[in-house]
Amino acid sequence: MITRIVKLSFDIDKIDDFLENFHQTKNQIREFKGCKHLELLRMKDQGNVFMTYSFWDDESCLNNYRNSDLFKGIWSITKKMFSDKPEAWTLIQEEVL
Repeated sequence: MITRIVKLSFDIDKIDDFLENFHQTKNQIREFKGCKHLELLRMKDQGNVFMTYSFWDDESCLNNYRNSDLFKGIWSITKKMFSDKPEAWTLIQEEVL
């Protein structure tokens, strides 16, 4: 299993548009083959900065999603709202405590 964290910074006046689009598509992402978990987090002290936190069976499942029409549609809308370049990290679990 892998964890994917994506940091998204938005123009202040685009936050509501982003949230509306996220809420309209979140279940489709959660139901995508290989997605085990998806949540949206918001920075406490920077209200325009969000992070998606998701678990995937493996990197091929994540890549299948990233190459899907679903992702392309979401991303084409979302990228127009950014105030800064998005950042992404893919992590593997080393140890469970």
